[in-house]
Amino acid sequence: MHLLLRTLLVLFRSRRRPKIGFFDTSSLPMRVLPTDIDIAMHLNNGMYLSLMDLGRFDLMVRSGFWAAMRRNGWNPVVGNETISFRKSLELGQRYTIETKVIGFDERASYIEQRMVADGEIYARAYIAARFVSKKGPVSNEEIFKAAGVQPPADLELPEWIRQWREDGALPSTRRPAPHTWS
Repeated sequence: MHLLLRTLLVLFRSRRRPKIGFFDTSSLPMRVLPTDIDIAMHLNNGMYLSLMDLGRFDLMVRSGFWAAMRRNGWNPVVGNETISFRKSLELGQRYTIETKVIGFDERASYIEQRMVADGEIYARAYIAARFVSKKGPVSNEEIFKAAGVQPPADLELPEWIRQWREDGALPSTRRPAPHTWS
């Protein structure tokens, strides 16, 4: 429940923050709350990815894409994500969630996110997401048109990201994915 309330708060506050471009970096100031920690009194590893949702919402709202997405009846869906941890964020500590679109392929939009405190990266995640409508997946062309942008000429998805997505993919929902251990 606390994440739902924080999400609503971010959606509300982000409308009042300075506008940014679709390909700019969003920086969302945060603080580690008591509901974020585990028994070791630091940010629980499971909370990092949940909190990073808030950074993606901030980017979408401040770039104007959130309104276009909602107007078109699109929803964001995460397909893959991976995170690496470097340092622990402690109870009460201030940090920012830095969010940036890093590329596209025919199936997904790719975002890099970082938890940063005192100018240092504490954790970094890569997310492969797509937008879906009642008709199915939304194409890159539809996304760019709705956002009123074209990708920068130098925006090139790193090959290792393509490989990561391919290696970690599950079968489509139209194919079986039986649960068996090898």
